[in-house]
Amino acid sequence: MSSENVVPDPPTSSPVSTDDDTTSFADLGLRTELLDALGALGYEEPTPIQREAIPPLIAGDDLLGQAATGTGKTAAFALPMLHRLPAERPTGDPVALVLVPTRELAVQVSEAFHRYGRQLGVRVLPIYGGQPIGRQLRALDSGVDVVVATPGRALDHISRGTLRLGALTTVVLDEADEMLDMGFAEDIEAILVHAPQERQTVLFSATMPARIDGMARQHLREPVRIEIGRPAPVSGEAPLVRQSAYVVARAYKPAALGRVLDVESPTAAIVFCRSREEVDRLTETMNGRGYRAEALHGGMSQEQRDRVMGRLRAGTADLLVATDVAARGLDIEQLTHVVNYDVPSAPESYVHRIGRVGRAGRQGVAITLAEPREHRMLKTIERVTGQRISIERVPTVADLRTRRLESTRAALHESLLEDDLEPFRVIVETLTDEFDVMEVALAAVKLAHEASGVTVDEEEIPQVALRSEREARPRRETGGRDDRRGGGRPRSGGMTCLFIGLGRRAGVRPQDLVGAITGETQVRGREIGSIEIADRFSLVEVPSAAADEVIAGLRDSTIKGRRVTVRRDRDREH
Repeated sequence: MSSENVVPDPPTSSPVSTDDDTTSFADLGLRTELLDALGALGYEEPTPIQREAIPPLIAGDDLLGQAATGTGKTAAFALPMLHRLPAERPTGDPVALVLVPTRELAVQVSEAFHRYGRQLGVRVLPIYGGQPIGRQLRALDSGVDVVVATPGRALDHISRGTLRLGALTTVVLDEADEMLDMGFAEDIEAILVHAPQERQTVLFSATMPARIDGMARQHLREPVRIEIGRPAPVSGEAPLVRQSAYVVARAYKPAALGRVLDVESPTAAIVFCRSREEVDRLTETMNGRGYRAEALHGGMSQEQRDRVMGRLRAGTADLLVATDVAARGLDIEQLTHVVNYDVPSAPESYVHRIGRVGRAGRQGVAITLAEPREHRMLKTIERVTGQRISIERVPTVADLRTRRLESTRAALHESLLEDDLEPFRVIVETLTDEFDVMEVALAAVKLAHEASGVTVDEEEIPQVALRSEREARPRRETGGRDDRRGGGRPRSGGMTCLFIGLGRRAGVRPQDLVGAITGETQVRGREIGSIEIADRFSLVEVPSAAADEVIAGLRDSTIKGRRVTVRRDRDREH
């Protein structure tokens, strides 16, 4: 079942009837064709966000919703939009536009519209980068009802005159905080300027920072506000998502990741890295440790990305190593573990990542590998999220041996219960003529253990002793420097100026450069320094620690549809 229709979270507020046990999709007033489609898909009752959002959206109200991925929000806005779809659509121009941060989410939302609106003959078109534009142009020319698009590609079509918004009745901003983090703020503003003033506007966001509230005040008219939170654990019960962190020196992080995964034994896991180079390097390392790991980052074609996701969903891969941007919008039902290979630079990123596990009542695990200098950021995340992240000890060689022996014991126990062992009786009887039965059993267990193919890394990983905040403070006050700008990553390395071989004559604007950098790397918009645009080139300041990541990311992408030269501007580094 799609995660968009599971029943995970109770509402934190409920303007609709609280008698949830008797609420059905029919009670929400949806048209017969949609009820038939939902019944055929096996969906029996709405999720909390669907119960709250569908009636006001059917009524045409604007809506501001705070809800994490996996709460059923796609159906919460898709069903009312389909319900309101006019019988006659003469112009062929879309009546609904859904803006999403990533191409993966564009595809998922488009597929949901197709599933629910099959009986209505709805024409849905996903528009995103990395897809042949000719196909999009032909579809737009023949007429569509709903467009699901990433902001940059939508604006590109609007400027070409191929996406006309005059017939729009509804605009949805899905995962709005993610779109702003990726530098799409000005693109969104430009798109909304082209949309009719008399329209329904819907905004969903997992977090509600001040800039989201500002956008809502500017573009939504007296919106209905709903908030769906993750349920607090019942007293005495374990939380749905177990959150833990391991503090380890950078040199030992690959080994520590392997140790933790060996002990955890996830069904499927995502490991988040900051750069595509780190993704490729770590994927190779984990495959060398015997994991079936796949890489996912912005340097891959859509066909490659689709192939990776197919292997993960089919169970032929069990570990996805990905950049934050590439993994946004992904929905993997069998996912049990999320690993932050580095501490996210903002609590909002942490919330989005761990929101991928612990859905629909299933247990999930969120693990963070933190360097000693990142320990304070963990405390900030705890304070913002209101959830405790327990600091665990990195598993030792002895822990691994114990875990692997337990795996062998479990395999033997299962064999004793399930397998036909009779054909092997003659071997045991022959050997017990010469050896004690316990010795025979020990030899058999040894062979079974060694046949598993796993070997124990004999090198111990040093345990990091954390200083308390009180101990750390005097050093910070007597010359130590905590140079952070805007809550972003530490600025211990200063800023580096990059030369980009495209400028004013190519129509480059500051937002184009910010969007390209935040879309292809882990750098956030507020971390970017000064931007200077000349006729033939541009200069952009980025954190020194991220300079190589930005250079690689921009070299593998396009700005204004063109490949560009990117390098350090040596005269301006500081």
